[in-house]
Amino acid sequence: MSYTALYRKWRPAAFDDVKGQDHIVQTLKNQIVSGRIGHAYLFCGTRGTGKTSIAKIFARAVNCENPADGSPCGQCPICRAIAEGSSMNVVEIDAASNNGVENIRDIREQVQYPPTEGKYRVYIIDEVHMLSIGAFNALLKTLEEPPGYVIFILATTEVHKIPVTILSRCQRYDFKRIPAETIAARLKEVAEAEQISIEDKAVAYLAKAADGAFRDALSLLDQCVAFHFGETLTYDNVLDILGAVDQTIFSRMFNAVIDQNTKDCILLLEEMVMQGRELGQFVNDFIWYLRNLLLIQTAEDAAGLVDMSEENLRQLEADGKRTDGNTLMRYIRVMSELSNQLRYASQKRILIEIALIKLTKPQMEANIDSLLERIQQLEARVEEGILTGGISPGQAAGVSLQVPGAGAFYGAGPVLDPGEAQGNPGAGFSGSFQAAPPQGAAGMPQNAGAQNGGGFSEPPRQVAIPPAQLEDLNLIRNEWGNIIRQMGMSIRPSFRDTVVEPSGDSCLCIVFSDPINYAIGNRPSVIGSLERFVAEKYGKTIYFKTRQRETGERSNTIYVSDEELREKIHMDISIEEE
Repeated sequence: MSYTALYRKWRPAAFDDVKGQDHIVQTLKNQIVSGRIGHAYLFCGTRGTGKTSIAKIFARAVNCENPADGSPCGQCPICRAIAEGSSMNVVEIDAASNNGVENIRDIREQVQYPPTEGKYRVYIIDEVHMLSIGAFNALLKTLEEPPGYVIFILATTEVHKIPVTILSRCQRYDFKRIPAETIAARLKEVAEAEQISIEDKAVAYLAKAADGAFRDALSLLDQCVAFHFGETLTYDNVLDILGAVDQTIFSRMFNAVIDQNTKDCILLLEEMVMQGRELGQFVNDFIWYLRNLLLIQTAEDAAGLVDMSEENLRQLEADGKRTDGNTLMRYIRVMSELSNQLRYASQKRILIEIALIKLTKPQMEANIDSLLERIQQLEARVEEGILTGGISPGQAAGVSLQVPGAGAFYGAGPVLDPGEAQGNPGAGFSGSFQAAPPQGAAGMPQNAGAQNGGGFSEPPRQVAIPPAQLEDLNLIRNEWGNIIRQMGMSIRPSFRDTVVEPSGDSCLCIVFSDPINYAIGNRPSVIGSLERFVAEKYGKTIYFKTRQRETGERSNTIYVSDEELREKIHMDISIEEE
């Protein structure tokens, strides 16, 4: 006798054998017991979830001579004939190859004849979404008002392709993906019955790899057993056969990405290529790993949502502490785009390498989430003591802020003391940094004797920048357009549609219209740069707040620079100074 594949051998023969679709099974059994049997059913759901199997069980149950609690007995002649495929009462049609109008016309001619045995003629049309428009139209009338002894069962994986006129004539049943725990329990039963030795960890991975489909799980088990026939099927064996990657590889890859170590990422990819791993599967599994990281960070008690061992869960929690949700969502976006590209790519490895470089080098992408990640990285470097221009906090003790228009740096002009900058949230170190010269024994700058013919000059005066008054705030409001323009491309795109309004002593509030621009402009580093620019240009300390414009709120004030006026009016105008 020829070998029968496991998914065929272990196909459910009764409603009690069906796992994971209790809501559908109970409904159909109640209809059979009560005699409220419909004339048209639509079974929709992903592959391998039991649509065709339940349709065949239902066909036997409605014709069974001795049904038990709505289930077929499996012993009467009709049940045996239907199970063997020799009954004329049950007709299976593959719509993928019989999708024309003439095929539906054949069905319309056949339904005129009542069953020779049993109560019902059952037509099971699989992959019904493959029917042509003409075939659907030909089926409409028969589907709506068939003879009392005819039942149609339509099965599909793509319900959105079925016309609404068909959907409205059917009882729709949505088949759910089977939980991994249910699949694993069923695989253990099959393995024991088939005398297959397999590790629990291997069973769990097969159940997860099946992606909610019993048929896929049994097919994968059949494949693995064939390769390691007569041996204990281990977790490593399953990974080798399926071309999958252990979670430790994903953790190593993730940490290399976080560390911006492009070389290690490429070497890990090279390692998987040499091991013969399937690259498309690696990308999909890595996306799933990033999804688990995101759940751990954002969801409360997410351990129940992540199907993995305690050891892997602890590693996942440790990895999740190294980044934030925005960064993870960017990683998922990049890898998801890559997954779509790999379907039709001939050079998968090159595309994956490019994606890994994008993850480690966010500056290569010109979008919002990449920009946010770069800003986060810069802020983290500042917090760690790596300031712009290579100035460390220890060196900052000799750094002062030069105020334009105040003369020489060591002359008589207002200079912000570093200690005062720390106590003033609106102040800080500007882009004009100069290190103070070495101090002598008397606290005077060395080589200062060269000034004034060998005499000693006075030490530099350290004075605080005065706070802004009302007239200063009005000046900033009037020149807001010019200020944004002079700040340059670093913040100009995000502040283009903003206005400022008074918000207390020495304080202005920046009002944003766009939520994305608000997310960028609200960052402390951006506000700090703006405050330093204003202090440097106007010699006044002004603090800035931010808020987003409320829905329906209108702004009656529009700030336009002189240059923008001249560009838009297209005529000679003169601006009188107040």
